[in-house]
Amino acid sequence: MATMADVARQAGVSVSTVSHVINGTRFVKEETRDQVHAAMRDTGYIPNTIARSLVTSSTKTLGLAVSAVTNFHFADMVSSIDATARAAGYTLLIADTHDDPAEELRVVQNLHQRRVDGLLLATAAGARGAALRYLKDTGLPTVLIDRCASSAFDQIGTANVESTARLVDHLADLGHTRIGMVAGRRGIRTSSERVRGWQRGMKRQGLDPAPELVVTGHSHAYMAEQVTEKLLRGKDAPTALVVGNNHMTLGVLRALSRLGLTAPQDVALSVFDDFEWADLLQPQLTAIAQPVEEIGARSVRMLIDRLADPDGAKRTVLLEPTLVHRTSCGCPAEPAR
Repeated sequence: MATMADVARQAGVSVSTVSHVINGTRFVKEETRDQVHAAMRDTGYIPNTIARSLVTSSTKTLGLAVSAVTNFHFADMVSSIDATARAAGYTLLIADTHDDPAEELRVVQNLHQRRVDGLLLATAAGARGAALRYLKDTGLPTVLIDRCASSAFDQIGTANVESTARLVDHLADLGHTRIGMVAGRRGIRTSSERVRGWQRGMKRQGLDPAPELVVTGHSHAYMAEQVTEKLLRGKDAPTALVVGNNHMTLGVLRALSRLGLTAPQDVALSVFDDFEWADLLQPQLTAIAQPVEEIGARSVRMLIDRLADPDGAKRTVLLEPTLVHRTSCGCPAEPAR
């Protein structure tokens, strides 16, 4: 295995010069840097990242802790985060919290112990969770993504409340007066914000936000199927539904199929989270499209900014999503985006 001394001999420079080029600890002329990089390629030398981190106090790694990395909402975001991190010279370490506060704490601690320079976290536990207390105590640079839970951290997500209210507005404008809500898992910030948005829209339209119109699908397709079927079998069943996320949308569609109902003829649907094949379903889904790629890219840049300025003011960024009209609500489809 090639050593730093082998690289130095090949490049005709000192070992210390090679070290400075690798670690960026001192200015080295561009011509010399090129010679060292060429020698590294020729000899097959692989820098020791652990040793380098001891010199620079940076591992050039970022941690990412999210729930259900197989969820296509987070999958698109993770792809954007990884591309932006790589372009900035960082490696991404990813861990799944399974939306479990205890597991979230373990994941955060493990990533910290692996000396990541900073952390991106979609928190399940929220502001009072042990993971955020740990991050405050340790001072690990952190950006909260998707779920904006605490202004004590930089955070970026979607304006959930008003965008959900817009779904209610749209259904009310189509003549619906009993509009139900299939809400996500309790205790998750985005779930509670979307319920608040449903309540805001109902009140704004002069409609009764009756508690029995809200069922909890626990952000899971099977559970959403069960509670939706029960809701639609009940007395004074809603004629329209707002669905809180993409996983639950699949369960709602299964419930309609089991009941022999169709959308929008029997039940109008509008859903939170657009996805790539939403326009291939029948009916095509009217959806709130979150700017997930922008959230991913900007979260990395926010974290890198925080690494450069640890004491700067914390920022909360809420991006506006887009309402995509399709046929599940009863409207004619819009041209493809």
